[in-house]
Amino acid sequence: MVLHPSRAEPYRPTADTQVLATVPARASDPRARELVALREAWRADPQDVELSVRLARRYFDEVAAEGDPRYVGYAQSALQPWWALADPPPAVRVMRALLLQFDHRFDPALADLDAVLKLEPQNGQALSWRTAILMVQARYAEARQSCEQMAPLTTPLVAVACRAQVDAATGHAPAAAQALHRALAESPDASPDERLWALTRLAETEERRGAFDEAERAFKEAFSLAVPDVYLLAAYADFLLDRGRAADVLALLKGRERADVLLLRLAQAAKMAHTDNAARLAAEMAARFDAARRRGDTTHRKEESRFVLALQGDAPRALALAQENFAVQREPIDARILLEAALAARNAAAARPALDWMAASGIQSVALQPLADQLRALQ
Repeated sequence: MVLHPSRAEPYRPTADTQVLATVPARASDPRARELVALREAWRADPQDVELSVRLARRYFDEVAAEGDPRYVGYAQSALQPWWALADPPPAVRVMRALLLQFDHRFDPALADLDAVLKLEPQNGQALSWRTAILMVQARYAEARQSCEQMAPLTTPLVAVACRAQVDAATGHAPAAAQALHRALAESPDASPDERLWALTRLAETEERRGAFDEAERAFKEAFSLAVPDVYLLAAYADFLLDRGRAADVLALLKGRERADVLLLRLAQAAKMAHTDNAARLAAEMAARFDAARRRGDTTHRKEESRFVLALQGDAPRALALAQENFAVQREPIDARILLEAALAARNAAAARPALDWMAASGIQSVALQPLADQLRALQ
């Protein structure tokens, strides 16, 4: 739903003849052929709203598949004639919301989605992304309401998975896992994308409640769908890192350094495994964070906090970044990063927002609970 790769600065071509992206158009690569065809059609008529939205969405899908954040800038360029309008066409407004949320501008994104839903209450895409943003902001009651609104508009598997993600975050992880298992078994003909999303939610839920074998089975079934997805790669890499399986991470992510979130996991695995390229990977990751800061990009705080703590050992700096991040987004990974940094800095008071979130949500997590217990022992 919500994407996590690092942000790209919007790229604005200065002439119609400029190349936006070079995509390998192999006959065996339908995704590449589709993107090339869309781009050529758009160049012929960049004022065509429907065509521009389709191209922007394909660029956005490439971010999810490959983790290359440049495609966010390309997507924004496709929408440039309508980008600054107060009331653009609904399809543009939904697409603009997707790009805004990628930039962690959640409130403007929600404003766009709410405006669309006021005109089109049955716009399933707007409801889906509204739910995703509400989950990031830990607004669980509203997210559940969005799931209920979306249920009649989508497939049974997506409807169950939507409710399950809320249940998993609010103290009902076993029931959420059972519901996902049942829905997946009852939906053998669901699309690969739908199964991927449900299986990823299942893997995360099983991992969170300590059912590690079940989590790994769900991860592997998700990979068997052969749908490119950076979020799935990062989630499974984290699972493997927590199990001390650095060699598996290095094999899983080999050649995937372009995506910042994957380079971070590679650098962690290389350090854990004491590989010859560990220093190079860490230096490359540090350079990317430095470049982001020079651009004024503050959307990397979660990843940078993790990097600063795990690879540079700077607990105070990691804690400051984790605090800034948790003020913007409050998913379980955000809480974990804050708790780990606070524990490393021996500053229990700094972890209070995450501890309060855990208490309010009722989340069940075998990763978070020990951290919370250790922090309370410091007080």
